[in-house]
Amino acid sequence: MTEKLSPVHPGEILREEYLVPLNLSTGRLARQLDVPRTRIERLAKEMTSVTTDTALRLAKFFGTSPEFWMNLQSHYDLEIQAEALKDQLANIPEFRAA
Repeated sequence: MTEKLSPVHPGEILREEYLVPLNLSTGRLARQLDVPRTRIERLAKEMTSVTTDTALRLAKFFGTSPEFWMNLQSHYDLEIQAEALKDQLANIPEFRAA
């Protein structure tokens, strides 16, 4: 039986794929993005979500797209919510056209 992996929070991607390899602190990144330090700290600690504002700023700074950051967030949110609602969703029938 295959074990399902836990969803990956965008903060983990930020931390492990950008901050750590680039030796970039959350404080320095926050200054570069012109946002409160706590916003980046909380995101990197997986305590908050990526907002559209943050996605736009991260995309500009790292040369990615804002969709990259928003897609990470929406995928994470859907996985978490699907797990929380799995029993209720299982009871919803699929629509079948007559």
